[in-house]
Amino acid sequence: MTSMERHGTSTPDEREQALDAASLAVQRGGLVVLPTDTVYGIGADAFDPAAVRALLKAKGRGRDMPPPVLVSAATTLDALAVRVPGYARALVEAFWPGPLTIVCHQQTSLQWDLGDTRGTVAVRMPDHEVARELLERTGPLAVSSANLTGRPAATDADAAQEMLGEHVDVIVDAGPSPQGADGAQPSTIVDVTGAQGRVLRVGALSLDQLNAVLEPLGATLTAED
Repeated sequence: MTSMERHGTSTPDEREQALDAASLAVQRGGLVVLPTDTVYGIGADAFDPAAVRALLKAKGRGRDMPPPVLVSAATTLDALAVRVPGYARALVEAFWPGPLTIVCHQQTSLQWDLGDTRGTVAVRMPDHEVARELLERTGPLAVSSANLTGRPAATDADAAQEMLGEHVDVIVDAGPSPQGADGAQPSTIVDVTGAQGRVLRVGALSLDQLNAVLEPLGATLTAED
């Protein structure tokens, strides 16, 4: 049983305390709940295999559902991924920070274990200042939606605490998700490991929005059936 702290972010002092507590928890191998531009997430140090296992266990997931990795800057992509095609970089330029997750070939030198990734890594840069400030302090975080598997993703800190409070060290409460509980959607996931990209999950970004960026470049995405 974890002794959980919950911190608000409504004043500069509160925000600083929240970020300090969350970054310290991550350094110690703990789990944190953090806000993003889509839904709340549960995060762990991406380079701490035990912490990532604890994250999956808290959600009730197995290694067959590895978490994405959130980053604070687009430049971090090349530290995590290789052979990123030009059309993927066009999408990153258009939609980062934002609700776009791209699945890339991972750097083979990375010392981490996110689960059964088959040599890939899913990367996203969230459009949320508090999330990015935390990521600047911690480095890349393995982050999955803050919910128990099979239940709706948390769109506020209360919902995240109700489902995951006994498993996490710190909850960073930045109010309701920007999209609101009714409109909150997860990120759109695009697999860019092939010559042609594939949309694995349509979320906050539609296929039309993505292809509007790519069509002038002579590229298009297909959607999973």
